[in-house]
Amino acid sequence: MLETAAARDKAAALVDMARKKGADAADAAYIGERSQGVSVRMGALEDLHRSEGEEIGLRVFRGQKSASIASSDLSKDALAALIDRALAMAAEAPEDRYAGLAPDEMLFRGEPADLDLDDGGDPDPSLLRERALAAEDAARAIAGVTNSNGGSASASASTFAFATSGGFAGATRATGYSCSASVVAGEGGSMQRDYGWHSARHSADLEAPEEIGTRAASRAVARLNPTRIKPGVMPILFDPRVATTLIGHLIGAISGSAIARKSSFLLDALGTQLFGKRVTIHDDPFRKRGLRSRAFDGEGLPVKPMDIVAEGVLTGWLAECASARQLGIAPTGHAVRGVSGSPGAGPSNLHVQPGVRSREEMIADIGQGILVTELIGQGVNGVTGDYSRGAAGFLISNGELGPAVAEITIASNLKQMFAMLEPASDLRFRRGIDSPTLLVPEMTVASA
Repeated sequence: MLETAAARDKAAALVDMARKKGADAADAAYIGERSQGVSVRMGALEDLHRSEGEEIGLRVFRGQKSASIASSDLSKDALAALIDRALAMAAEAPEDRYAGLAPDEMLFRGEPADLDLDDGGDPDPSLLRERALAAEDAARAIAGVTNSNGGSASASASTFAFATSGGFAGATRATGYSCSASVVAGEGGSMQRDYGWHSARHSADLEAPEEIGTRAASRAVARLNPTRIKPGVMPILFDPRVATTLIGHLIGAISGSAIARKSSFLLDALGTQLFGKRVTIHDDPFRKRGLRSRAFDGEGLPVKPMDIVAEGVLTGWLAECASARQLGIAPTGHAVRGVSGSPGAGPSNLHVQPGVRSREEMIADIGQGILVTELIGQGVNGVTGDYSRGAAGFLISNGELGPAVAEITIASNLKQMFAMLEPASDLRFRRGIDSPTLLVPEMTVASA
């Protein structure tokens, strides 16, 4: 894995070679990764792995024709052959009038922000083993836990570099750490399982493994002996770990490609009051140590914090250059890409800003409803917004959290859900997309 300066120079050199061989324009992306992980089960080591690798991808243009290709062989001869194959492929490709690099005048030219994504660590496997064992031991110590799916801990480091023939070249480096535990509670046909997990850019920010294991076990035990419920229309609380899926559906619906294809249920929602006025959804690429922080986007464009939804109003699409040209708008700095293929669009560190009421206050106001902690299946129609998914969680009755419920379905339409949605005040930054508990006052609930 190359250091950032060497990776940036490698990508830029590949672009220069492609231009000299006849490409009208080109860009290149380099990704180098190092990762290691340990898995344990029932107190014994189950798996230990370590891998290192690097790959470089090239996209070339001949007029409006383009092709992309990638290689894990970075030798001079291999890269020369890579360019020849890419140019030959581009000559046979169909024309695409929307394809092309980011405009030169829009490229990021400044010094990258210091995002503090790399703590320089490369822990010894024994430390990861201790961490995984501590998480599983804490989980197995909770009364009611009868079996374990295991504990795990991992560490990684990566370098990403990107260069274009328009003059941009940049690189970033990041580390990552994670720890998890998954256990089973109960016996026979009444068994329930759940998990705990956390990841961070810096090892010092990772939750204690004992906390992760205890959370996994407590969740599993709480799910024992689920009760049956009567079907009907009732309030649904989405726990933070599933609430983020609702925001994921929003992001898919406002991507430039979905809008350009006219395959989104939000085609006419731009500038409208999509959510209530207390809902703001913020995207922040500059969050220190953020899991999705970035100094520039996947096309070399500058990035900036923005409210994707401001006081309930949808402010814009997320568009890379190709879909922006198709829509007649400027690219938004949300391009994401790997080493091969064309860029797509996606957010950086996204979160729903917290609301006024606490989760406990919301529960206290519910006569009968459900706190959903797990969603099952993929029953969401991105064209119509119709929503129907299997779920599990806990019954809310007369303002109090009650027994577990399982094998239910919850259904509505995402537009209606967004319009009624209320965030609680319990936001915590833990993922790339974060949300507090979300309340949807009316959804149809039925037994699965």
